[in-house]
Amino acid sequence: MKKLFLLLLVIFCLNVQKMTACTSVIVSGKATTDGRPLIFKNRDTGTLENRMMVLQGERFRYVGLVNTNDTLAEHVWGGHNEAGFAIINTAAYNLNGDEGDTDGDGILIRKALSLCASVEDFQMLLDTITKPMHVNSNFGVLDAHGCCAYFETGHYKYVKFDVNDPTVAPDGYLMRTNFGTTGNHKLDQGVERFCAITDYMNEAVGTGKFDATCLITSIPRYSTHGLTKMKMEDFMPATENDVRMFPISDYITRYSTASAILVQGILPDERPENMVSWTIIGSPMTAVAVPVVLLPSGKLPQMLGDDGTGCARLNTLSLTLKNRIFSLQSGNTKAYIDLSKLMNRAQTGTVQLLQPVEQEVVKKGVENIEKLRKKRDFKAIETYYKWVDDYLAAQYRQLFGI
Repeated sequence: MKKLFLLLLVIFCLNVQKMTACTSVIVSGKATTDGRPLIFKNRDTGTLENRMMVLQGERFRYVGLVNTNDTLAEHVWGGHNEAGFAIINTAAYNLNGDEGDTDGDGILIRKALSLCASVEDFQMLLDTITKPMHVNSNFGVLDAHGCCAYFETGHYKYVKFDVNDPTVAPDGYLMRTNFGTTGNHKLDQGVERFCAITDYMNEAVGTGKFDATCLITSIPRYSTHGLTKMKMEDFMPATENDVRMFPISDYITRYSTASAILVQGILPDERPENMVSWTIIGSPMTAVAVPVVLLPSGKLPQMLGDDGTGCARLNTLSLTLKNRIFSLQSGNTKAYIDLSKLMNRAQTGTVQLLQPVEQEVVKKGVENIEKLRKKRDFKAIETYYKWVDDYLAAQYRQLFGI
């Protein structure tokens, strides 16, 4: 008990991280199971309500992740466009010295999706945009040619890290949380999560090449703390009725996690329309991954788009369940969960009940994406979207009564 107490105390005393913080990974096609590059982001923000949108940019149409309160979609937080260009970001709080946070990251992502067809285009955008750029981010980008890179970007300059360069990424992947490797390390944020994602990727690389569906379903649920190495599974109570409060502030997914997105690129001989944004709209503790492609019709699963309130229906369902997990009514309510509601030995926690649901969504998603790749079968994707909407509504109602 004394050892457990000390471990909990360590977590409690860690610095509180900024809310606009994320965990990300980019992987070269040389290191994935199917040869398609990918970029991943577990998104942390002070705005927990979000949705997917199809938008027409100045040059390209794109699908992107947007906050519910951003009614004009001025800021986009990840997605891909019809030219096969994709982008995500993580805030990097050490790139602009003591100047603090900025508000231009989402604006730059929107501009890039609207204008860029390639990683080279994005680099040109950074070269020509008016300075200061009002950004402080690690931007992860990929394109239809297999190029994939991070750009550590501050107000006036950037540094590029090419994941296809073995001298930069010997294992074919790179990771970022909330600091740039070229910044002032006295200002680093997200160190605990960087340790966690490093541990995860080190374990994963030993199993062979990386799989997109595996990464989107497992990284956001990685349950080992990066510094203390505390595993949530080691503290699981017997049932969901055995309340056990557990500190979660510095895990990869925590209270501020609003969504996750993994953009899977294409092979050299494939059309850009085959690009997929695998998305978790809502907390990964209480929502499931759904694939999104950019259809000619502009249709999306209704569960991921605007449900009439500006928010995605899946996001709303996720937040309802999340309130059961973050059940403290006073004190530091965002730092602790009732672990029994998330996972327990009786297998009735939210993440446990949703696992087979997600597996079915992913399985059928892969099947229909293959139809698109082989036959340009857009109708199959639209039918799949309708099935997802009906299936998820029924499962959340049956499993949780919501």
